Amino acid sequence: ETCAFFEALEAHGTDSAMPHGVHTLDELKELARARGWCPYFLARHAISFADVVVYNYQYLLDPKISGLISSSLQRECIVVFDEAHNIDNVCIEVMSINFREATLLACERNVGRLYSEVARLKRVDTQRLNREYQSLVNGLAQSGALPTGHNADDLRAGASLPESMLSEAVPGNIRRAEHFVTFLQRIVRHVKGRLDKCRDEASASIERPARFLARLQEEANVDAKALKFCSERLRSLLRTLEVTNVQEYQPLTLVAEFATMCATYEHGFSILLEPSDDRTPSLPDPVMQLCCLDASIAIKHVFDRFQSVVITSGTLSPIELYPKLLKFSPCVVRTLTMSLQRDAICPLVICRAADQTALSTRFETRSEDATVRAYGELLIQMAECVPDGLVAFFPSYLYMEEVIRMWAERPTAARRPSDGGAAQPQASRHPSVLDRVLEHKLVYIETPDIVETTLALENYKRACDCGRGAVFLSVARGKVAEGVDFDRHYGRAVLLLGVPFQYTRSRPLISRLEYLAETCQISEADFITFDAMRQAAQCAGRVIRGKTDYGLIIFADSRYNRIDKRNKLPQWIRTHLTDEHLNLSTDMGVCISRRFLKRMAQPVSDEDLQAVSLTAQELRNPVRVREAIARTVVS
Repeated sequence: ETCAFFEALEAHGTDSAMPHGVHTLDELKELARARGWCPYFLARHAISFADVVVYNYQYLLDPKISGLISSSLQRECIVVFDEAHNIDNVCIEVMSINFREATLLACERNVGRLYSEVARLKRVDTQRLNREYQSLVNGLAQSGALPTGHNADDLRAGASLPESMLSEAVPGNIRRAEHFVTFLQRIVRHVKGRLDKCRDEASASIERPARFLARLQEEANVDAKALKFCSERLRSLLRTLEVTNVQEYQPLTLVAEFATMCATYEHGFSILLEPSDDRTPSLPDPVMQLCCLDASIAIKHVFDRFQSVVITSGTLSPIELYPKLLKFSPCVVRTLTMSLQRDAICPLVICRAADQTALSTRFETRSEDATVRAYGELLIQMAECVPDGLVAFFPSYLYMEEVIRMWAERPTAARRPSDGGAAQPQASRHPSVLDRVLEHKLVYIETPDIVETTLALENYKRACDCGRGAVFLSVARGKVAEGVDFDRHYGRAVLLLGVPFQYTRSRPLISRLEYLAETCQISEADFITFDAMRQAAQCAGRVIRGKTDYGLIIFADSRYNRIDKRNKLPQWIRTHLTDEHLNLSTDMGVCISRRFLKRMAQPVSDEDLQAVSLTAQELRNPVRVREAIARTVVS
């Protein structure tokens, strides 16, 4: 059966004019519904003639997606990666693959289903399988791997390519469909056997793709050359079998992509087998990961394909590290300041509590009662002096849960004895940290569940709108830190409780650090500090979202006072981080915060705003725009 919506688009939609303007995906869906077209293929068609296309990084970086969605973009297009402070992590993510035992069990069911489908198709139409192979050969010819205009026999008989290249182009053991399914079955069984062994021995291992391929050929008799075409061959077979529910074969597709990438890339990858998840080491759950170590692999084809690529963000710092990570030579490097009419940002480094307890989330001391109590007292005092909304960021979910539990269970001070010398009853104890915070503001918490977090955000903003005020407890590297703006009264202060370092015992991270030290000459300490500071800067940026906005940025950890940490913060933060804002205690920080908030609460005149803003008419004047940019250039 054919899709009526797709056929209608093919018949009329591709030649019909779309309304001018800015179209969101929802608007395209409404347009397609009104005209009886397929909204998915309408969106893909609109990309080919749109002036501006805004979409996720993966549509351009992921080779599986970009070949479908972004193939119509011309070389003259200007590609802008906005908010690109994490672009290296995105590149690593799109080129990495991991799966568990459940995935391989589903792969075995997929293989059995493919055997049945191939047998059925063979009975119905034996020639269709031959056409499928011919289609694969023609596809390789169109990509430049083979000459066009000949069938498979002619290629061997009279081709101008050498025999070795022909043999490598289309290996014989994956030509026939039933042979290919058997080929997939051997791969799945080998990988499953490796996971079973990893679980039984309860030991992790890491190896290069070359070593993995050697073991695969030795134990399963699978040729590495054939693996290069495994993913494309599976897609071709699914098209031939006219499979409509492609999602059902997603596990087998994942393993085929894993095999193809192992055979394609000799360097920049490692294969990791772990017997369990780091969060639950006592629960056996073996996982195999193809870890990409080189971020430049995913973005290289973008640099090669387009003549103008711009990487920009408010937290690209230090900016000279990104060309090393992505392995490119930038034509232009510019750092711009924020053009503000007043000092609307007040960053403070608070290193100790009022009782001189050091503030730090260092692993050795972060769970001590004194440290947790000191962070609680800081939150209480900031909730008391900061109006409207306050956002606090923790280094991880586990630490946030631990601290909130201690804040809820333990009083803020020791119990006072009664007149008779005995302890006071339960009702007369001092209130907990959360109780004291709730005296000033409501408290909302981010969770890993996106629905719960969305609901908490809505209620948080409702509390700020009604004047009650609220505190939002969140996690650096979480959804809130990356994609939610706390503008105006929704975020008058950001409180960073600790330095958001990665989990340094993570095996994929250890492999990447070793690779960066070997190939890019970036030391482990430099990269870990760089990564933590860009995450801290991303959290700090939630508080200032416009020229009339203002807010406090509290770096609550003594390690922020070190010069090697501060120098990796963006220029727009370092400009306002003066000496009198360093090495503060909690009471000193609260005093400076009160003065800053009182000063910022005064209204801003229109004349002052016009001095640092461009009107719509001035934006159309290139000379005026260049003059404004020149005033903000730092380097």
